[in-house]
Amino acid sequence: MDKRHSLLLVTVDCLRADHVGFMGYGRPTTPFLDCLAAESMVFPHAIVGGAPTYYSLPSVLASRHPLALGRDVIGIAPGEPTLASVLKEFGYETAAFVAANPYLSPSFGYEQGFDNFRDFLDADSPVTSSNGASGNGGLKFRNRINSSLRKISSQWRLAEAAYEELYFQYCQRMATPRSDSLDALRCFPAADVLVDQASAWLELVGRKPFFLWLHLMDPHSPYYPTENALARMGHSEVTPFRARYLNSYWNRSDLSAKRFNRHRENIVTLYDASIRWVDTQVARLVNTLIRFHQWRDCVFAFTADHGEEFLDHEGRYHPPSKLSEEIVRAPLLVRVPQQAKFELPSAPFSHLHLAPTLLDILKVPIPTEFEGHSVWHHLKEGSAWDEPAIVESVGNCTNPFHADARVGPRLLAVRETRYKLILDFDRPAEQLFDLEADPRERTPLPLDAEKRTGRRLLEHARRHLARPLHVQYPHLRLRARLRDLQIKSAKTVRQSVSACG
Repeated sequence: MDKRHSLLLVTVDCLRADHVGFMGYGRPTTPFLDCLAAESMVFPHAIVGGAPTYYSLPSVLASRHPLALGRDVIGIAPGEPTLASVLKEFGYETAAFVAANPYLSPSFGYEQGFDNFRDFLDADSPVTSSNGASGNGGLKFRNRINSSLRKISSQWRLAEAAYEELYFQYCQRMATPRSDSLDALRCFPAADVLVDQASAWLELVGRKPFFLWLHLMDPHSPYYPTENALARMGHSEVTPFRARYLNSYWNRSDLSAKRFNRHRENIVTLYDASIRWVDTQVARLVNTLIRFHQWRDCVFAFTADHGEEFLDHEGRYHPPSKLSEEIVRAPLLVRVPQQAKFELPSAPFSHLHLAPTLLDILKVPIPTEFEGHSVWHHLKEGSAWDEPAIVESVGNCTNPFHADARVGPRLLAVRETRYKLILDFDRPAEQLFDLEADPRERTPLPLDAEKRTGRRLLEHARRHLARPLHVQYPHLRLRARLRDLQIKSAKTVRQSVSACG
């Protein structure tokens, strides 16, 4: 029997497809991955299952549409088959290192199937809680005089704007203690911290087949790259004060897109440097695999959970109310040992199909519960697949820890190679885009311009919505709801004990 391949999966939070070199970006954000792309499959139009993270990762790890178990279910259901659980059952050593993303914790079922799961959310993790990036500097400063001035200025629009600006500048330059390093400002562990722990685990694994998942948060806001990464990108002049000032400015709620635009390039500089650190640490991890003689038998997949907006549509960050290309298009690189590079079709590839494709490459049976399917035979035969990618979210669910926010109106996109339909059930509204003629999605087509195309995409949407949601696997939904109730009950007990103590 041939030696079984191992699997290394790296997912990067907020990584736009058009900000990596192997997808055509001009800045040197990913020199190592660009070299690796020469011997790998690069998917030109990989599309996430949903956004943000809590609507994206079920598609990646469990090959399931994010709302398939009901809009009130977030994460992986107890007992739901995933890449980790399948490979563990097949004899693989499994480990995950997740950079303190609270939505990828055991509370949402992501530890299932992993022998070793570290989410860095515990008190001993190297994570700094104070980043100074919320509102006007994230400060609680409100004295009596300041409150009076704010009340008076609110009566006149120009005076209110002047007050907000002066207060912001005061917070940044005078009221906030200066930090000596970018590391002290960061609220997620940098990629090197996770790679250190992953490398130590790999040494223990030895030559046994393994599945290792890393979820890196470096490009996530607030954008605080390492000094090393800034130097590699030629921006050593960026100081901790400057980085904190830019992040605080970018997070203000009192400015128009035009005002934000003055610092857009500076913010992108911080973002790009964070990507460079991911690339540097992925290179270090691969070198570790080479040193341990594990790389030659390792399948490697690199992708993102979603992208990030920098005023592309006058917005910032990655809210669930946006399904534009900068949010839903992800980089995807898959390297298969001793396999010639394939020419990939330009058709969209949904993240829904990633897990079954990787299992097929590993020659591991694909669970019948997976909603996606493998395209490995298409890749080997050089044939194209012809199906749209479906992206969905609940547009107003900005915090899934609040159960009531999970059940709002749905946002749905149907993405073909050329056309894309976005349905907003809150407004309600529909937008049809010709991505060939309008790749930045600036001007929706008139509803009567492409009637045949519109009908075709609407039919795809109708079939998706008509699926018997959570009926095929009711036990998974029931288990997920019971888990939520147990977590809520335990929280209530803790609060009661704290109040009494």
